[in-house]
Amino acid sequence: MLVRRMGYFSPSLSIKTSPFFSLLTKTPFPFHHLRPIHFFKPIHTKSPQTHLFSMNRKTHFTTSAAFLQESTNTKTLSSRSAKKARRDAPESVLRHQLDQCSKRGDLQEAIRLYEEAKLNNITLNVHHYNVLLYLCSSGSGTEGFGIEKGFQIFKQMGVNGVAPNEATFTSAARLAVAKQDPEMAFDLVKKMKSFGVPPKLRSYGPALFGFCEKGMADKAYEVDVHMGESGVAAEEAELSALLKVSSFSKKADKVYEMMHRLRASVRQVCEETAGVVEDWFNSEFAAEVGLQDWDVRKVKEGVVKGGGGWHGQGWLGKGNWTVVRAEMDSSGACRSCGEKLVCIDIDPKETENFANSLVKLACEREVKANFVQFQDWLQKHGPFDAVVDGANVGLITQRNFNFSQLRSVVNKLRQMSESKKLPLVILHKSRTTGGPAQHPNNKKLLESWKKAGALYATPHGSNDDWYWLYAAVSSKGLLLTNDEMRDHLFQLLGTSFFPRWKEKHQIRMTASRDDGLKLHMPPPYSIVIQESEQGCWHVPTLTGDDLEIPRQWLCATRKKALHSLFRRNGESNH
Repeated sequence: MLVRRMGYFSPSLSIKTSPFFSLLTKTPFPFHHLRPIHFFKPIHTKSPQTHLFSMNRKTHFTTSAAFLQESTNTKTLSSRSAKKARRDAPESVLRHQLDQCSKRGDLQEAIRLYEEAKLNNITLNVHHYNVLLYLCSSGSGTEGFGIEKGFQIFKQMGVNGVAPNEATFTSAARLAVAKQDPEMAFDLVKKMKSFGVPPKLRSYGPALFGFCEKGMADKAYEVDVHMGESGVAAEEAELSALLKVSSFSKKADKVYEMMHRLRASVRQVCEETAGVVEDWFNSEFAAEVGLQDWDVRKVKEGVVKGGGGWHGQGWLGKGNWTVVRAEMDSSGACRSCGEKLVCIDIDPKETENFANSLVKLACEREVKANFVQFQDWLQKHGPFDAVVDGANVGLITQRNFNFSQLRSVVNKLRQMSESKKLPLVILHKSRTTGGPAQHPNNKKLLESWKKAGALYATPHGSNDDWYWLYAAVSSKGLLLTNDEMRDHLFQLLGTSFFPRWKEKHQIRMTASRDDGLKLHMPPPYSIVIQESEQGCWHVPTLTGDDLEIPRQWLCATRKKALHSLFRRNGESNH
């Protein structure tokens, strides 16, 4: 018997043949029994044609106009009626009610609505089921009742032939972990591909964190490998959990691997991760791990090959670690151990590729002709030693735009420049023609910058962020802005290069009555996890911003490394 359920024909309603039942009982299953319905077009009878040319012109146009007006009115009424019918349909009403339950975290009411819908033979779609599963798997639902009900709903979804999506699998995986079964959660993720559903980072979370919490390091590594094969990159929370379970399981090589993965992808760590790193260095096992005598030449080669700041040759030295919170001085020397941090170079090819990606994105989101015109202008007048986000500087401490503040900053940057060339000021066109720009002194200032080829006014409707960022990157110059560049526009760049570029090129500014304008140049060292040639480690945290509050670093050293370091510093002083 063929039964139609939600756009799929299911040869059987037996739970035993449901793919979801197979998922929950960990048995293999085929998915070929779900196949799309082919809906047939209704057959319309052909209406007789009206011979318009047989009518006189007046009758023809009058009739046609009346017909068109009536047709338009009918269509409008039909459209409104259709919308109302869709809105008032039981499925739509149920969807709205379940969404409200989700907002309130009201599992009990959601289950009541679900049972009522079953009694009334209301057909549920994937959204209905996902809301129910989400509530069952969330904090309020993971008591015994929520878990049990969640699995019942999940099975029923399979019985009814409703195809799952990523949200379905993720909620089911959370249910499995709430049941203390990360193995089932991992099985669910592995089955996603057979459904044509690509897993996301959150899909892996229940299994990965579940194994880590149980201390099952090898299973956690298995999930990590599967993530890599699926093109899903671990972020700080996942790497921190893997580091913690590796430390707990006394797998020193894996701890070392996770430290370097944090260095490469996270750079600065949150307090929770800093605590995990601190616990590792303070452990008795960490004191026993490391090379007593290492190949200095290989370590130096590793530093050069890696671009500086790390060597990748494993733990160096033995003995207890000294772990403290420290700050860096203005030159990048640790105030605790004296180790001087390095500035890690950026490959020029990476900068070029980044500039090209900026052009591509800007042309997709701006009027292409406008941005191409700017590129041509920049080719003629650039490159510049520095670029100024004019709007950000002019408004940094003012309600109204302050040209005097902007002029002061421009002059400071010119004095600092070796070429003594004016920096490029990017302003929106409206800033250069209206408001304070009409003042005679400001008009004169803008005209002088324009004649010097140091002012570019972005056209109406454009986003000037694209312009000042591209100008700075393509000129390989500095960028003055207090914009943290964290909004959606900069997230589009989606690259590990951008944070590194910002760190080396962004100038920030503070203004106070006592000190006036103060420019904060990029640090002479890289704010990233660093591993020295002597085996010392320095881990930057998110505590502090290097402007008002000094950044806190985790400094981990051993006695032998410290003796070597002090001896080296003494020789360099002589």
